[in-house]
Amino acid sequence: MKMVACGGCAASWRRCVVVMSLRLLFLLPAGLPVRSQGESQSDNKQMDNITIRQGETLFLSCSQGDFVTHTAWLNRSSILYAGEDKWSVDPRVSLVTLNQDEFTIKIEDVDLTDEGQYICAVQTSSRPRTTSVHIIVQVPPKIVNLSKDLVVNEGSNVTLMCLANGKPEPAIVWRMLSPSDDSLGSDNEVLEIPFISRYRAGVYECTAANDIAVDTQTVELTVNYPPSVSDGRDVGVTLGQRGVLECEADAVPEADFEWYRDDRRIFNGFDGIEIEDAGALSKLTFFNVSEADYGNYTCVAINKLGSANTSIVLYEIIEPTSSTLLQVETTSVLEMTSSDLKRTAFENNDLWEGPGAVQDGNSGTSTVFTPTCLLLIVLLQLLLKF
Repeated sequence: MKMVACGGCAASWRRCVVVMSLRLLFLLPAGLPVRSQGESQSDNKQMDNITIRQGETLFLSCSQGDFVTHTAWLNRSSILYAGEDKWSVDPRVSLVTLNQDEFTIKIEDVDLTDEGQYICAVQTSSRPRTTSVHIIVQVPPKIVNLSKDLVVNEGSNVTLMCLANGKPEPAIVWRMLSPSDDSLGSDNEVLEIPFISRYRAGVYECTAANDIAVDTQTVELTVNYPPSVSDGRDVGVTLGQRGVLECEADAVPEADFEWYRDDRRIFNGFDGIEIEDAGALSKLTFFNVSEADYGNYTCVAINKLGSANTSIVLYEIIEPTSSTLLQVETTSVLEMTSSDLKRTAFENNDLWEGPGAVQDGNSGTSTVFTPTCLLLIVLLQLLLKF
């Protein structure tokens, strides 16, 4: 079969005839406005816009009727299908139905590049007619540029950035997610935090949303600051018992601990002393406290931004013995006995000086029992207890 150049490409006579027929008889040139339905003298019909989401399947259909000689679906600049012949090289495009009633094709996995005007052209024995429709592709939001996790020093100025694509254009919102803080946020792509403090450290969330969907991503913000040490609590321990001194520090990054006795640093295992560090807490443990262990100790917390310290006193607690208990009890009893004897002597004195009282002729004083005997009796009872 003889081949000729048609439309800049080699094709069979049959195909050339179809192409020329479509282009000359009823195809609209690119960019030519489509006439509205109100123009009754025209067979051009404008359908309502079709809105579809990215990734879905688009069906394009137009009616046919009797006496159709040629029919085709076209997009902005090329023929997709001419009758049953597929002209598009896009594997996503395929024929669904072609009969006397309708001509339907589909485009799978629709993308933003598929947006635009599509035309169904029908050539009848009398004259051509076209049906056009505009396709709008909606794209869910996708965050394409987000600030990386940040580590900054307290007092720095921080800027967080969040950029997103989508159609319609997504709205972007920043908020502090953890710990939750509704007072800190932004309704645009940039979140500015001047002179950041340690209390602004945490997880920040960027949300991009449009009518289709929502995309969310997070940024973790770490704020470094120097140590601060809790006030030390003095500890009292009995000689020979176990004693523990504790030191707690708040710092980012976590602090390293050092213990000192006067100007001498104490190391783990030194003189039977154990040092145990666990996160923000350090413990100095004495397993058998001696007289030499009593005194003042200093805990120092250090990180790359600074240091802090506190002092803790280890002091002696004296347990009471049986001799000290006897001494205390005896003193209490003696004090009580002396008071009772004085009261008894006073009462007896009033009794003896009453009517008919017998008095000592030499001294003229009332005769009373001497308290010495009573005191000896009480002491004897206390000694018998032990």
